[in-house]
Amino acid sequence: MRVVRAGELDSNTPQTPGMQRAAAISAATVSAKKIWAGTVTIAPDAKTGAHHHGDLESVIYVLRGVARMRWGEQLEFTAEAGPGDFIYVPPWVPHQEINAGVNEPLDCVLVRSGQEAVVVNLEITPVEQPEALWQDCLHAALREPR
Repeated sequence: MRVVRAGELDSNTPQTPGMQRAAAISAATVSAKKIWAGTVTIAPDAKTGAHHHGDLESVIYVLRGVARMRWGEQLEFTAEAGPGDFIYVPPWVPHQEINAGVNEPLDCVLVRSGQEAVVVNLEITPVEQPEALWQDCLHAALREPR
């Protein structure tokens, strides 16, 4: 057992422009073998660069703010999630997180299916107008934009 205190988070983890990740549970912090967990903060009215996490599955839990997620080969799909909502990101799916709020940071908890923080930053030219909502069996939990 190990308790990782808020002040012990490790920001020496792969980053994506527009967000700040910090590892709590990883191979480096607690010798985890099968999972990675940490936090992410996105400034008000900011967006991240497009990226994916390889063959890892990711779960994002929104603590504060409104997360606007864009995903797809040209970031053509979109959905929003607020405090208490979970977002599932399948392996290899290009995505972008956007803080839809203009007055407060977007704070989330991240959990991934591997102990390493795999981040593959992508050069994607997004479509101008993403569809309001697209769902399949993997994305059905994402809500319509608010």
